Amino acid sequence: MTQKPPASRRTSAKASAKPFAKARPTKDRAKGGSKPGPKTAAKPTTAQTAREGGRIAKVLARAGVASRRDAERMIEAGRVSVNGEKLSSPALNVTEKDRITVDGKVIGSPDAERLWLYHKPTGLVTTNRDEKGRETIFDKLPDTLPRVMTVGRLDLNSEGLLLLTNDGGVKRQLELPSTGWLRKYRVRINGRPTEETFAPLRKGIVVDGERFQPMDISLDRQQGANAWVTVGLREGKNREIRRAVEAVGLTVNRLIRTSYGPFQLGQLKPGEVEEVRRRVVRDQLGLDGAVEPETRRQPVRRRK
Repeated sequence: MTQKPPASRRTSAKASAKPFAKARPTKDRAKGGSKPGPKTAAKPTTAQTAREGGRIAKVLARAGVASRRDAERMIEAGRVSVNGEKLSSPALNVTEKDRITVDGKVIGSPDAERLWLYHKPTGLVTTNRDEKGRETIFDKLPDTLPRVMTVGRLDLNSEGLLLLTNDGGVKRQLELPSTGWLRKYRVRINGRPTEETFAPLRKGIVVDGERFQPMDISLDRQQGANAWVTVGLREGKNREIRRAVEAVGLTVNRLIRTSYGPFQLGQLKPGEVEEVRRRVVRDQLGLDGAVEPETRRQPVRRRK
């Protein structure tokens, strides 16, 4: 499915939760110095219960059934059962010993967190289904990939690096504005901008009542009627770069995302998918111990 990335592109216990049995009350012995009966087991606190398992929607997402939000909708629709009982609310913790079914089928164990680099071509929509019938990235992904989710989006006419993951937790961690991971873009602009042209964007600009954070912009070169610039963002709002450039009187006619945090597009060709090494995913996202250790073959020296 995927090939080992070249060096130039390599990126910089659930416990069981058995219900507590009701302790039988001990009858007091005759008065006059008799010892009290044994104490009953204390009822677990909410915090203790939370540590004993994971939320059902999160477990479904980790098992590759659906995203957490879609899993919650499936639960509300009555499609999910735990130990033979149909659920109506996602407010439930489950463990490895619970039998979980979706539409009558038992789900498997959660997969290890995985991440892929995908070079999105132009003309594809970053969504599972499009109401206008346009082709989506999922129509073009290899059949050998498991169920994956996109980390953020690229609009129809944008191209470049799009991250894919099989884990809802990884998706949320990569998308959180608080992580502040820098996204870099190569942008072709119609016109002849100067350094002064981009001063408002470097300070932060308001477009249609929406505040855009300051952008890192460098003017690379003028090529005929177009200029190439490099743009860096630490948040990703809808069509942010295109709208900001339009606000200073110019037009973007090509936009390529080249990196997302430590993950690089490199020489990946349009439409190609490449898996990030699990060790890199673990190290970059702080998931020590959350993925299976990798085994590497010892190099074999060939006689000349």
